Order: sequence, then C-alpha cells, then structure tokens
Amino acid sequence: MQKVINHEWFYPHDPETVWTYLTDSDLMKKWLMPNDFKPVVGHQFSFTALPRPQFGFDGKIHCEVLEIIPLKRLSYSWKGGWRGKVSLDSKVTWTLTPKEGGTMLSLEHSGFKGFKNVIPYLVMNKGWEKISKRIFMHLVKQPL
Repeated sequence: MQKVINHEWFYPHDPETVWTYLTDSDLMKKWLMPNDFKPVVGHQFSFTALPRPQFGFDGKIHCEVLEIIPLKRLSYSWKGGWRGKVSLDSKVTWTLTPKEGGTMLSLEHSGFKGFKNVIPYLVMNKGWEKISKRIFMHLVKQPL
C-alpha cells in the first residue's frame, strides 16, 4: 500500500513570483519552515519543525534537491523520523503551470508506504492544505 498527496492551487501571480516563493530560503521560512535550502540539484538541506514524539517525529526533515526546471518544476527528497532513524522516505514535487491571470501550482508528495505511514500521510495532507493558504497570504501581503 502506498499513498500519494496531491493538491492544486491557483495563485493570481506570474510563475516567476510563485517560483521565488518556492526556492528562496528566507521566503520559505515564512510559509513553510526554517531551512537551509539552496536551489541546486544535489544540495542537501533540512527543515526544522516542532517535534512530535507521539508520532515518532523528532522535528528534523532531511532533504536533497533532486530536480530543478526553472519556473516549471522543483523536487526534493523528504525524510523524517525519530533520532536519526528514517520512518518516512518520501519525495515532494512542485509543478508550476502558467494560466490566464496567474499560475497553477501542483504539489505531489509521494512515498507514504505501509501502515507505519498512514498517520504521517493524514497529518501531512492536512498540513499541505494549510500551507497553501500561507503561501497565498504572503504573496498577497508581500508581492515581489
């Protein structure tokens, strides 16, 4: 059994602006989490979140940039767990599609395998929905 999170959102901004919010570390901190992201294939980085010991999550997400097609697609690995033991080994892919009046942003978060990842899948699916609203609020309040 494997689950995949899929979401799409429309933002009334050009792809360049949306891309910047996905690839600028300082902007990502505002809508996602503190990080040391760099838009370079092979760059290893991490996100820092609140630990959730009850779910076996220590608050550290270890990532590596896997693909960059400027203004079109960004993907990175997403690994988390407890005290260095990876229980979720997944992949996040953002795809931007220009549309009249803005940009369609698609998210695919794949790799939720087996029973052990059912709760992370449910929690993260809801979390990505909330995060999309944060991106929109930052785009509206602080357009580039």
